[in-house]
Amino acid sequence: MYGWIWRHLPGPTASKAVLALVLVLAVVALLLFVVFPYVEPRLPFNDVTVDQ
Repeated sequence: MYGWIWRHLPGPTASKAVLALVLVLAVVALLLFVVFPYVEPRLPFNDVTVDQ
């Protein structure tokens, strides 16, 4: 998959590296600001009860 992305990025190696970094940062930002906040309330990890 990464090879496919690398082959389809335009330009020489330096610009491909910059574009690949921008793509990685965009995916990370999408996950942090959209996906994780959407999914977090639906996860059962906050339902912690301790019985004594």
